[in-house]
Amino acid sequence: MLARPRLRVALDVAPLIGDRTGIGVFTEALARGLAADPSIELVAYAASWRGRHQVAAATPTPCRVVTRPMAARPLREAWRRVGWPPVEWWTGPVDVVHGPNYVVPPTRNAAAVVSVHDLTMVHFPAMCTADTLAYPALVRAAVRRGAWVHTDTEAVAAEVIDMFAVDPARVRCVPLAPSPVPDADVAVGHRLAGSERFVLALGTVEPRKDLPGLVNAFEAVADDDPTIVLVVAGPDGWGANELATAIAASRHRSRIVRLGWVDALQRAALLRAATVLAYPSRYEGFGLPPLEAMSVGTPVVATNVAAVAEVCGDAAVLVPVGDTDALAGALAEVTGDDATATRLRAAGPLQAARYSWDRTVAAMTSLYRDAAAAHGGSTPDVGGRPPRV
Repeated sequence: MLARPRLRVALDVAPLIGDRTGIGVFTEALARGLAADPSIELVAYAASWRGRHQVAAATPTPCRVVTRPMAARPLREAWRRVGWPPVEWWTGPVDVVHGPNYVVPPTRNAAAVVSVHDLTMVHFPAMCTADTLAYPALVRAAVRRGAWVHTDTEAVAAEVIDMFAVDPARVRCVPLAPSPVPDADVAVGHRLAGSERFVLALGTVEPRKDLPGLVNAFEAVADDDPTIVLVVAGPDGWGANELATAIAASRHRSRIVRLGWVDALQRAALLRAATVLAYPSRYEGFGLPPLEAMSVGTPVVATNVAAVAEVCGDAAVLVPVGDTDALAGALAEVTGDDATATRLRAAGPLQAARYSWDRTVAAMTSLYRDAAAAHGGSTPDVGGRPPRV
């Protein structure tokens, strides 16, 4: 039996530079898995000028790392407007190029895959930065060039097909997975919270997370339960001022703990020690924090947005988006009803076990091979002389 030929995959590792978001976690797990696959030849590049000196150090696995710098902003504009220059100028010949964060460059001969994790910038443009608002045009240009689209949930896949008029055969749902939560002393979590009973919100503070709404819901819970505390852990993003205003106006502000960024062990201690994880987002493309919480048996209360419902199944209590009273009621039920909490603690790990990074990497590899086979070198040659650097 003939061995399968090695597939040359170029992966944009820019999400690994700086603080890791959920996309960074995905990119790291994908890079590790691809590098460990003998049938894959991984090439790491970064569409980043500011992070050009950090690419090699940020890439967590042995592979060929492209060190020639790429100035992201002017390149993205050229990629969107004229579909040039091709990424092979930097990577050399490859079979597939994957942009895991909404942007995939034009190619000379390679197939292209772009990850679209959600469409916040389409549904809630007022909640987005200027850089984020540029993503739809970049995705649309990539789709016109024949790129395949990866989404984390079927809910977002349906949105992508509708929004970008892309052939459904070129849209593939490959779920993400919860990274193993490190062993951590729950006493550390209790100490960080200042209480043995607390509601935890985890993630970057930004408007679509609706953390001010969570503060308002906590008012009702705290009125009836003098022992419960709300902990908001995660770095400030766009929306931090609104959260600060809500906390300052709260009757129970002395029982609201704003931790900011926490390291991996502190995060794990909080997840393991929390009475319940609250995930009140107005919109999501997946939902890693709920899966991480469920993996260690911490109950979850989340909003019933399509992608979150898809990920959580019946292992979380789901409430309508923006319904403060329903959110307060669900939090009160989970923190005050042992039967509900016990059910969720049992159901959570079973639901989380349906997702693994090994499955994600295997499914992404299958997507790459399908894209490469379908591509067949049909993209026009847009070669030329590489830039001087």
